[in-house]
Amino acid sequence: MPFLSTPEQKQTAFWLVLWLAFGVLIYALGPIMAPFIAAAILAYALNGAVDYLDNIRLGNRLTIPRTVAVIIVMTAFIAALLALVLIVVPVLQKEIPLLQAQIPLALTKLNLMLAPHLAAAGIHVQLDPSGIRALLSEQLATSGDGIWTMALGYARAGGVAVLSWIVTLTLVPVVLFYMLLDWHQILRSIALAVPRRWVVQTRAMALEVDALLAQYLRGQLLVMLVLAIFYSSVLALFGLEVALPVGILSGLLVFIPYIGFGLGLALALVAAVLQFPGWYGLIMVAGVYGVGQVLEGFILTPRLVGERIGLNALTVIFALLAFGQLFGFVGVLLALPASAVLMVAFRHLRRHYLRSSFYNA
Repeated sequence: MPFLSTPEQKQTAFWLVLWLAFGVLIYALGPIMAPFIAAAILAYALNGAVDYLDNIRLGNRLTIPRTVAVIIVMTAFIAALLALVLIVVPVLQKEIPLLQAQIPLALTKLNLMLAPHLAAAGIHVQLDPSGIRALLSEQLATSGDGIWTMALGYARAGGVAVLSWIVTLTLVPVVLFYMLLDWHQILRSIALAVPRRWVVQTRAMALEVDALLAQYLRGQLLVMLVLAIFYSSVLALFGLEVALPVGILSGLLVFIPYIGFGLGLALALVAAVLQFPGWYGLIMVAGVYGVGQVLEGFILTPRLVGERIGLNALTVIFALLAFGQLFGFVGVLLALPASAVLMVAFRHLRRHYLRSSFYNA
């Protein structure tokens, strides 16, 4: 019997090829999809608050228009982001000038410590400020053309990246506004595009995924809150002057695996070096963040996030590494929620497999 012998098979093959071509097109348009994907994720997270305001009755029949509800929620969200910036900027404004003043002293100490050992090994390099300036001047004189070519290449690439970030940051609020405004119409359009024979199973999977993602968001918010309180209180207990902003920032950025922890640790280390003499500050900060990392990695995330979405600690670690390898930094951000979605699909596939004639024959 030849393949595609019936009209139904031909129709199925046609639509499968069309959807495959649509997927290839979306993949090809990947560089311009970032603001739309970011807006869709934010719209999913903020739609509950918009629906809540949209359903509030101000009188017997009067309700808040959805447009007003969207504006209120987006204003509150942007205000929260600005508050986070206002927490970080004063810390950087305080630390950067102090750090610039401390760099020459640190280089001089490093030179006194390492220069004798380097000289004994036949390496005559001065690591103090004057020695580094002389070394840089020599390198610029001998390879100026190459350095300028490299600098221009980096500047060109950096300019393109900055322009891309500006476009993305400009488009995301606009796309987010329209997505929140038409969220239910978008979902209805997607539901109507599903073949009718699969609509019941698709709706069941969608509801299950929605419940898992809601649990993930609640769990992640709890992790961020607990770590913000932990870092702020423990760093303050050890006497760090900027304990509150650094602790809050470290807790809030924990949703970015590794990067958020590294940024919080770097800020705390710089603050400790500038405030405390000797090794006390470094040891204190390293100990606090080491305990915080153990607390987050082995207790909070597996229990409050992993268990809520049905993923054990080993699966969480594998998901972070796998999605990071496949999709880079964005993959790390989406690893756990994407794993929850895949887990729902796998669960339904497994159920179908156990009922199939292939398994039971």
